[in-house]
Amino acid sequence: MRIDKNQINSLNKKALPDHRESFEYISQRLEGKGISVQKLVQKIQSFQIAIPSWALGTGGTRFGRFPGGGEPRTLEEKIDDVGLLHALNAGSGAISLHIPWDIPKDIAQIKAHAASHKLLFDAVNSNTFQDQADQEHSYKFGSLCHTDAQVRKQAVNHNLEVIRHGEALGSKSLTVWLADGSSFPGQMNFRKALQRTLDSLKEIYAGMPDDWKMFIEYKPYEPYFYHTVIQDWGTSHLLASQLGERAYTLVDLGHHLPNTNIEQIVATLMMQGKLGGFHFNDSKFGDDDLTVGAMKPYQLFLIFNELVEGMQDKESRNPYPAWMIDASHNLKDPMEDLLQSVEAIQLAYAQALLVDRQALEDAREANDPVLAQEILQDAFRTDVRPLIAEARMQADAALDPVAAFRKLNVRENLVRERGKKSMATGL
Repeated sequence: MRIDKNQINSLNKKALPDHRESFEYISQRLEGKGISVQKLVQKIQSFQIAIPSWALGTGGTRFGRFPGGGEPRTLEEKIDDVGLLHALNAGSGAISLHIPWDIPKDIAQIKAHAASHKLLFDAVNSNTFQDQADQEHSYKFGSLCHTDAQVRKQAVNHNLEVIRHGEALGSKSLTVWLADGSSFPGQMNFRKALQRTLDSLKEIYAGMPDDWKMFIEYKPYEPYFYHTVIQDWGTSHLLASQLGERAYTLVDLGHHLPNTNIEQIVATLMMQGKLGGFHFNDSKFGDDDLTVGAMKPYQLFLIFNELVEGMQDKESRNPYPAWMIDASHNLKDPMEDLLQSVEAIQLAYAQALLVDRQALEDAREANDPVLAQEILQDAFRTDVRPLIAEARMQADAALDPVAAFRKLNVRENLVRERGKKSMATGL
């Protein structure tokens, strides 16, 4: 299924009067403060969030999975679905592949297919947290940290294979997340496990093209209960620093203990020039369990406040971060969830762009926490939805992507094309 621009224009035409009224109101308010609305719109348009290939199917828990039908059965169909999302919101212009779930069989055909949807290939992701049917050694007791050198070699070679697939597609980065850890005290030597992981990562790093980056993800818990080898941002930063200048920490919003100050982590990593990217989701108590912004929109804004400040710092050594959604969808239509997530990210970004940075810094230097809070919350409480909608409309996308998704019967059409029992590869 493909969405025609005429279909979107027809839907936008009906919603245009209300949008114009809302957009003119916020435009007058912001222009009155000396803020260029068109520059804001352009920044929002250029902010693209990658969609992981595995997120287009229904997720699940260890208790069950409830697929809704019409899920993409092949890599081509996953690209089609990201193309549908991008056609609706103009903010999902990249797809991130997870290997070996989505190994491209015909590179030229896959690249052409993605290009027909105006999509790029973002970071490629390795998988050593599952045993595949054809692999010789098991990762039950770890992969890059394993006591057996043959298991470590297998995991290293897998990552090198992932790099080769990504290089052929035009990707420029590798994301490494390890499930490695232990469930019982005494089971694993902490120091040896970390050293073996570092040694394995050095082999992978040496196998990357010169213009590639490595993103090292961390997680304090799950699937093991006692410890994880790369448990926090400090350990990830330690590994990245020892690997070299093209290795970075990747922050996943769901990979933190409750009440962690993620915005401080962001600021610290950007100060060190070591923030590589983000995996967006929202979390109540576990990992990757909710739509972005569903629980903690103010925290998301505070994180973007630090991101924007870091990106605007002319003296910063930090590269432009990579952005990807990484969440599980067990109850919602996964494509509707992704549309909601992209908009939540854009909203937080746009709100952060509205912060009066000079006034905020003056309040900080004057030790005025009341004024600092007022400045931040004034930006956060500004309804920037008309700006996001205008950015979409100027890019020939839908004013209201979720409403358009439903009015165009996207899921129903996909079920008709693919069947009620089609299930995506992946989790």
